[in-house]
Amino acid sequence: MPGKELLDPCVDCHDAEAVLTLRRRRLCKECYIRFVSFKVFKRMEKFRLNRDLPKNTSCKLLFPLSYGLSSSVLLHMLHSQLERQRAKTHASPGFDLHVLIIEPSTISPSNPSHDENFELAQKCFPLCSFTRVPFDSVFELVPDIQETMSHYAGKEFVDDPSLSDAERLNSFRSCIATATSKADVDYILMNRLVVAFAKKFDCQAVIWGDSDSRLAAKTLASVAKGRGSSVIWQVSDGMSPFGLEFNFPLRDLFTAELRHYASFFPELTSLIVPDEPLSENTLTKNLSIDELMMRYVLTQGEKYPGVMLNVTRTANKLDVSQMPANLPHCALCGAPLMNEAGRELSQFCCACARSRPNMSS
Repeated sequence: MPGKELLDPCVDCHDAEAVLTLRRRRLCKECYIRFVSFKVFKRMEKFRLNRDLPKNTSCKLLFPLSYGLSSSVLLHMLHSQLERQRAKTHASPGFDLHVLIIEPSTISPSNPSHDENFELAQKCFPLCSFTRVPFDSVFELVPDIQETMSHYAGKEFVDDPSLSDAERLNSFRSCIATATSKADVDYILMNRLVVAFAKKFDCQAVIWGDSDSRLAAKTLASVAKGRGSSVIWQVSDGMSPFGLEFNFPLRDLFTAELRHYASFFPELTSLIVPDEPLSENTLTKNLSIDELMMRYVLTQGEKYPGVMLNVTRTANKLDVSQMPANLPHCALCGAPLMNEAGRELSQFCCACARSRPNMSS
């Protein structure tokens, strides 16, 4: 009996109706999922086959989860890889994934605690281990950060040890003047917290859930803020200044493609906390450079995805091995300190210095 004639056959399998157009190719649901997932699989293969570790020893990886679209979709893909990995009888040890969540409500009072999302994540991804920490745990995990904060903020900040860690952190953050500087310093502190946690658990690498769109925005924002030298490890796969590998498995996928993937899985739809819609009434001066660049990429950039892809591909060609060896590092962000001619070497890089309270007002 002849099969049913398809009105819009999938160009890959030819056995099912196409449901979406992916890069000018009409694909069915299963082929779409397979194509997108394989992009991540290829980038994670080095950790599954990690030959730098003793035999029968798995590779420990840390994965920061924000409940956003990109990180939630990547967690779903990585857990599917773990399921296939564990199902094989004589498979290599592969990798273990530890998920870290910096409690959103401790980053901004306007954020809910997302207790239900935390429970749902644990239920949906049982092969991963989960830890949830407050933002102020940076004091515990990075013991020298309090001294760094005091030097960085100068007279604008007086640390009071009698206060709770949350109050001490909020006191420091409140002395940062502009929106760009606030976002910049928060990102640095969260990065330091993630790295410290990864080292505490002897992780070999940090797996970041940034899509190509996010990496393009981060590249443009970093250059605009004077952090061009740190683009090497903020958007590129490889060794970071912290002695840990950074890896971005979603670097070949756009935000719109991840959104389509998530729509196929109800558990993802329930887990993801959507970004606040962009308001046309928001004054540009009230936005940070990071927000401006992300707004640009999500509006104009998605019309020309090839341009955004070229941005991240060009940034990914930067080679960290070309950086001079044995350079001192910025006390706050960890970027190598370049000794500029005629300028006394500071403990802070130029970009961090621009965000200091006495400089950013």
